[in-house]
Amino acid sequence: MRVPIEIMLRHDPTVFTDVVVHPGEPAQWSVEDVRAILEGALLAVDRVQHPGAHPAPPVSLRGLSWIVSPYKDGVVIAFEIHSASAVAGPFQADQQLLTHLVAGAVAAEPPPTTH
Repeated sequence: MRVPIEIMLRHDPTVFTDVVVHPGEPAQWSVEDVRAILEGALLAVDRVQHPGAHPAPPVSLRGLSWIVSPYKDGVVIAFEIHSASAVAGPFQADQQLLTHLVAGAVAAEPPPTTH
């Protein structure tokens, strides 16, 4: 599935678009699938903030402010970080189920490694 992403950077009126490609349909997604979608969306934000070729940074869902919201005939996942906000979707999925999956993906974030 091709998941459209709309990205808005702080202090920039431009709306940037990107796509995350993920197999399967939202009705069959697991917590791991939703985590992959969120990671892909955060990497899309990074590409907009830092254009040009560079290695993908590590992704963390810690501190991610998010909501699953109705949109037309489906739902979207909207999230905000300190430097940007983004909307992924729309998806043909049950709002409560997708909310549960996003909550599980964010809660499953491993603790930071201390060296």
